[in-house]
Amino acid sequence: MREAVSLSNEEMKEEEKWSLQFRDWLSVQQEGDPAHDLQHIERVVLNTRHLAREEGLGLEVLLPAAWLHDCVHVAKDSPNRSKASVMAADRAVEYLEEVGYPAEYFEAIHHAIEAHSFSAGIETRTLEARVLQDADRLDALGAVGLSRCLMLGGYMGSELMSRVDPFCELREPEDAKFAVDHFYSKLLRLENTMKTTAGRALATERTDFLREFLEQLRREVPS
Repeated sequence: MREAVSLSNEEMKEEEKWSLQFRDWLSVQQEGDPAHDLQHIERVVLNTRHLAREEGLGLEVLLPAAWLHDCVHVAKDSPNRSKASVMAADRAVEYLEEVGYPAEYFEAIHHAIEAHSFSAGIETRTLEARVLQDADRLDALGAVGLSRCLMLGGYMGSELMSRVDPFCELREPEDAKFAVDHFYSKLLRLENTMKTTAGRALATERTDFLREFLEQLRREVPS
């Protein structure tokens, strides 16, 4: 763990100014599914601040990257889904140039955004990218992650769970059809993808919560 970054009052005011500007822009730009709304972005920003503090990082790259990481929405079932993070990175840098954000951070911001996505499969080359990736994936775990999974399943019209082998013991998950299958196709795997120490600790705690939910669900449904 690196030494924590100490900010002056002026630096804190500057961060708050940019945060308010990013939030205001997103509030009129943002569209998409209910699991990737402005509240999701605000939670990712919160996670990012926590992980950055633990890693001793400043927020010059991470603050705009966290706020803008989902600024372009591509539907979950779109064939272009794997390109969403690159599209968001491109749009984020365009916007930051428009509003006069320091250009020296653009390359690092672009990479952090393009590499955060699970479906993009882009390797994280910087610590900032690893922090943002962990911060985003943490929001798919724990109570919030559970809620998002079931909410998105309902939004997309999938069933809660399969009547045959509902916990994917003998079949491959089909998360386009069943919300619970998404735990097995993605959510329970995220813990092992975390790249920061603090991210791994939080992911373990939140993944344990998901496993407890699945065990309780197993007790409540016909075997």
